[in-house]
Amino acid sequence: MKTTTETPGGDEFAALCRQAWDTLIPARASYLADVSPHYDEVLHDVAQRTEHTRSLGKTDIAALVAWKRLSAQTRWMTELMSLPDTHVRAVTERAVAAVRDTTLTRSEAARTGRGIIWELPGFRTGDALASAILTAAAPQRMAVYDQRVQHALDSLGLTLTPTPGRYGRYLQLLEDLLHYGGVHADGWSARDIDTALYWTGGNPLQPEPV
Repeated sequence: MKTTTETPGGDEFAALCRQAWDTLIPARASYLADVSPHYDEVLHDVAQRTEHTRSLGKTDIAALVAWKRLSAQTRWMTELMSLPDTHVRAVTERAVAAVRDTTLTRSEAARTGRGIIWELPGFRTGDALASAILTAAAPQRMAVYDQRVQHALDSLGLTLTPTPGRYGRYLQLLEDLLHYGGVHADGWSARDIDTALYWTGGNPLQPEPV
């Protein structure tokens, strides 16, 4: 039976997590070697502002849209930009507080924050931009999710289904990878894993020669 993130635990799941590090470590090294160190400056800038403001406004969200290379010519963007910035900040302030709440586990914080962001236009389906916002809010706890990450998880045998609550389950999976990684995981954050998965998802694993 294929182990999934909906049925965690057990020796098979632990083995899959440990095996994943054989891919994550070189993928992270390749990401750092090939991606400009300046690429994530937008994310870092938004994270620094969020550290002080405790919320994200429409300008911050627009910057993350550009960082994620998403289309801004969509109905949801028109609806979002039509809202008062004070309303957007009121929602994101609650989400920021949720993902920074250390009384919650990483996955619980992710699920709570994602549920709050759902209130804004454009965040009711998909997790890519929502995850970028939550990562900017808590860069040491959260991580970015997108289709390249999904492809990587699938290739590693760690299936993450699109059913409601996916982002919380994703963060639990990253927590499990950190837990089972042992010494390999020393110094790694959830964000480090997501960049390794991102790289792997864009550079599919090659089949072993026979």
